[in-house]
Amino acid sequence: MNRRINAAGLALVKQWEGLKTKAYPDVGGIWTIGYGHTSAAGAPEVTPTMVITEAEAEEILRADLAKFEERVSRLVKVPLTDNQHAVLVSFDFNTGRLGKSTLLKKLNAGDYDAVPAELMKWVNAGGKRVKGLVNRRAAEAGLWAKGEFVSSNTMPAKPKAPEVVTKENVSWAAGIVSTLGFAFTGNGPLQWALAGVLVASFAGGAFLFIRKRLDPA
Repeated sequence: MNRRINAAGLALVKQWEGLKTKAYPDVGGIWTIGYGHTSAAGAPEVTPTMVITEAEAEEILRADLAKFEERVSRLVKVPLTDNQHAVLVSFDFNTGRLGKSTLLKKLNAGDYDAVPAELMKWVNAGGKRVKGLVNRRAAEAGLWAKGEFVSSNTMPAKPKAPEVVTKENVSWAAGIVSTLGFAFTGNGPLQWALAGVLVASFAGGAFLFIRKRLDPA
């Protein structure tokens, strides 16, 4: 079974395709309904008097997207997050050109960071820059950037390294420094002995703490 587009990707496609529950001729005179469905995409056939519900429009859209979900799964050779997969389905559904794109070549070479810029090259229609396509590509690029860490058979997922400096660490260090300051204000041997103990304790504790934070295992 092919990987399906996620909720964020489906919402993006819906937003940029727009919903029409009554059949209408598009700019090329082709009868269209729902989220950009035409008879060329497969069943159901669109007729001039056709009317559907929003639920039916989503069902038709999901069926139309299946072809592009299969294409993305087949053409892309590197691991993808759910959001990244959804972006490529949206892009291919809109353009039908993923298979022949430089975007695909760079992605399959492992250059994930090149995808947003490659998406923004696909904003023209009829030789002219179209604002709607600019906005759609920007939305796709934004969803691409929300990808989480991807694990594969050669690169296991790793937890985020803990922060060495935190609000709690700063408060703890400030308390130690304050105590040291108090100890050093005295001139007697007792104060100096206490200061020496505190310095040694602080240095040892700081070393062990930082070592543990940098190497939690």
